[in-house]
Amino acid sequence: MAVVNLLLSFAASYLLGSIPTALIAGKIIGGIDIRKHGSGNAGATNVYRLFGIKPYLAVLGIDMLKGFIAVAVVADFGAGTLSIERTGLYCGLLAVAGHIWTVFAGFKGGKGVATAGGVFLGLNAPVAVSAVAVYLLVTLTTKYVSLGSMIAACSAPIFLIVDAAVFGRPVPGELIAAAVGLAGLIVYTHRENIGRLMKGKERKTDFLKREKKSEG
Repeated sequence: MAVVNLLLSFAASYLLGSIPTALIAGKIIGGIDIRKHGSGNAGATNVYRLFGIKPYLAVLGIDMLKGFIAVAVVADFGAGTLSIERTGLYCGLLAVAGHIWTVFAGFKGGKGVATAGGVFLGLNAPVAVSAVAVYLLVTLTTKYVSLGSMIAACSAPIFLIVDAAVFGRPVPGELIAAAVGLAGLIVYTHRENIGRLMKGKERKTDFLKREKKSEG
């Protein structure tokens, strides 16, 4: 029974992560497939560009919540065969996978940043807060959301290593490995953005200044 509960928690985490929040928002607010408008990405930033700050914050919050619930709630149901910490880690990774490759939208979802943030909020809140601070610093300074997202993702394993090496807190090696893996995955999902950044063609987004709604 414990093994069954574990497998059910894994499946539930993937399905939870697969909820296509941005796509749903696009349908409800504008009656559109958000992947055919704006940047074409099924994520919160594209929601902001098309519909403004309030829908953006709603989508961002729900996407983060998906990762957090997978770690803090769903994993509790599946723990037993594995420890609660390890179960939470695997459930969190599956939630991120679900967000990127959602079964509800032809396996074409978002880039996983917000959901990964929610996962780390459940696994190690101080590291999550630190990574968010890095994201805000980079994004508000450069106006490049993609750059802020990638640097924040890459900062998470660094913060974990510093937490263990400098402050002497117990940080499981699996968590560090997962953070490295997630960072690599998020960089991969931003591969087109990297190309545009290198060519100087990446679109800037200023969250401190209201943008006009755009299809481009």
